Amino acid sequence: MKPEILKIIIIDNNPEIQDLYSSFFESYSDFDLAGAYSSVNEALEDYENILPDIIVSEISTPDICGIEGMELFRDKDPNVKIIINSDQSDFDCIKRAFKNGANGYLTKPVNEKRLHRALKSVRNEGAIISNDIAKKVIAMFQRKTYKSFSKRENQIIEHLSQGATYKTIADKLFVTTSAINFHIQNIYLKLDVNSKSEALNKLQELELS
Repeated sequence: MKPEILKIIIIDNNPEIQDLYSSFFESYSDFDLAGAYSSVNEALEDYENILPDIIVSEISTPDICGIEGMELFRDKDPNVKIIINSDQSDFDCIKRAFKNGANGYLTKPVNEKRLHRALKSVRNEGAIISNDIAKKVIAMFQRKTYKSFSKRENQIIEHLSQGATYKTIADKLFVTTSAINFHIQNIYLKLDVNSKSEALNKLQELELS
């Protein structure tokens, strides 16, 4: 029994990339490029004529952001799968995409095999994330520790890096604000700095060194 051929639409306002996608699909026997659009609105207007199984969308489109557009597509079909394919790879952007319901996130450029693997993963597993994005996500959730600081100081550094106040850190660590202030003064002393901003800059330099 032949596998069902899924209908794919592409949203990217770069004509050269649209042409590149078209050439990719010429070699796919299990996916059909049913439409290529320059904007989210164009794709929405033609949506009922296509009824795609998977949408591959850039974030930066002329009218509606690709991430915001996901909600509009899901209003038409709650089951449609959406892959974001973009050159934007900062963590906040990735987090926003998945929070808004993306089934996958790929960074440009993609080649024929990479896109095909992504489409198959979304079809079979329901999700896809490229290796570089996976590494970035893992790195964000792994605690960074510094050998020159105590366990408690490392905990405080982690919270400081996330923008927490002394009181918030004290509440999270179940200690007094005076105790937090004492540890922070020791951190400043070890870093040879006099403020939070200087401390965070110095810590960033240590991470890169």
